[in-house]
Amino acid sequence: MSMDSEIISTGFWRWLQGAGLERFELMRASDAWIFRGTILAQVAEGAFEARYELVCDKTFLTRRAQIHVRGPAGERTLAISAENGRWHANGSETASVRGALDIDLGWSPSTNTLPIRRIGLQVGRSSGEFTAAWVRFPGLTLEPLSQEYVRLSQRLYRYSSRGGAFTAQLHVDDQGLVVDYQGFWQRVRAEEHT
Repeated sequence: MSMDSEIISTGFWRWLQGAGLERFELMRASDAWIFRGTILAQVAEGAFEARYELVCDKTFLTRRAQIHVRGPAGERTLAISAENGRWHANGSETASVRGALDIDLGWSPSTNTLPIRRIGLQVGRSSGEFTAAWVRFPGLTLEPLSQEYVRLSQRLYRYSSRGGAFTAQLHVDDQGLVVDYQGFWQRVRAEEHT
């Protein structure tokens, strides 16, 4: 993080499908947005800790990501870079996601912010279907995932993927960060700790 970076938002999300929690940070640098998070999750494969840092340009276009997962089989790392629609995972191009503009971390609601901020939809408008570079956990594979966002109101979106096979409503804050991801993630409010 450079000296001219500032923290815009920090917080916690609680996973509603099982035992899980994420601590996240959104930071702004002079020419970039930085997302950092630590995820703790208990899934069928065991207990995991995942850490990530995503760097986007000033328009929220994904530039690079570093993702670490530690679990029962040890630690794995995935280094991603994206430029001119070409995505590289640990140094090798992943042709199946060529042309994607956004990264989507399967275990985190933070990356929903990227297309929300990048596209800047007006209320009642749709993004149309587009492909994201989806990181699946815990295996850290990079795959294409078709997505669409519809802005239902000032802070409410309908998210769908795989041609509508999956849909959920997303309530967001004024930064475009998820407050409630219907049935999956919910922001933990400060007053819950008092």
